[in-house]
Amino acid sequence: MVNEVYAEVKDRMKKIAEALERDYKRIRTGRASVSILDGIRVDYYGSPMPLSQVASLSVPDPRTILIQPWDASIVSDVEKAILKSELGLTPSSDGKAVRISIPPLTEERRRELVKVAKKMAEEAKVSARTVRHDAIEMVKDLKKDKLISEDEQFKAQDEIQKITDDFIKKIDGLCAAKEKEILEV
Repeated sequence: MVNEVYAEVKDRMKKIAEALERDYKRIRTGRASVSILDGIRVDYYGSPMPLSQVASLSVPDPRTILIQPWDASIVSDVEKAILKSELGLTPSSDGKAVRISIPPLTEERRRELVKVAKKMAEEAKVSARTVRHDAIEMVKDLKKDKLISEDEQFKAQDEIQKITDDFIKKIDGLCAAKEKEILEV
């Protein structure tokens, strides 16, 4: 039963790490990447669709993203969706495709993005601590129901803490890598 608790803790923490990595992909680093457009939805015949489902996205050079809608009639809708997003990007189109030039980041903007990345990492750590707390409560309930001994309870709590510590190191590593990527000129 304790092994099931460990498995659940590892699974929930893995999901937290995956969510953090997804969030980090949306942070603009001065290099063109189609992943910064992940959250953008385009109004396509009355229903909002993810940009990647209505157009092909490519990066022809390190500072440009090329969006080629499969239906040329939605080029203006794609432009509007990008302008409405909070990415601070300005699209330009030739009637068939939309190009986005990624301007180089200022030092001040880089520092702001680092703060955002650290805040995201801290939120992930808080989530991990919540998972740890829930798991320890489960172990205490197992002890209360006399399914495990007191020694097993303390051993399980130590193992849960160890899993949490390893996970927090992983979050710190992800944050440090993103910080390095943001500050790289």
